[in-house]
Amino acid sequence: MKKVTKILGLFLLVFFVVTSFSSCSRDDDPTNNDFFAGTYKGSISYHDSDNDINANDGSVFVTKIASGTKYNFAFSNGIPDLNGIEFNQQGDHTLVMVGSTATSYIRIDNNELKILFIKDGKTWTANCTR
Repeated sequence: MKKVTKILGLFLLVFFVVTSFSSCSRDDDPTNNDFFAGTYKGSISYHDSDNDINANDGSVFVTKIASGTKYNFAFSNGIPDLNGIEFNQQGDHTLVMVGSTATSYIRIDNNELKILFIKDGKTWTANCTR
């Protein structure tokens, strides 16, 4: 009986571990999760009157904050973060920044992040994938 209990316990442990890892997959969609955190890698840049930062191997860590419609973007390579950016869902799996224009937009889905954000003489760009 002890052996059966050990085997059953081991089976439940393996099942729990496999389920936990599969729930944190790269296929998580930022549009339909209450909580989202993901890293996008690719080319990023930042320009202002004092800085000119470019990186082809940069990253952006994206998190959905408590409001459910706002996101934070933490850049690598010393680029200042963008925080509290509000989004609307467009289509089934795409988020687009509220107030997007031809010269300022952020578009995010489960595979791709595109940023051209201009504010107060500062410009952030990103062309990244996950």
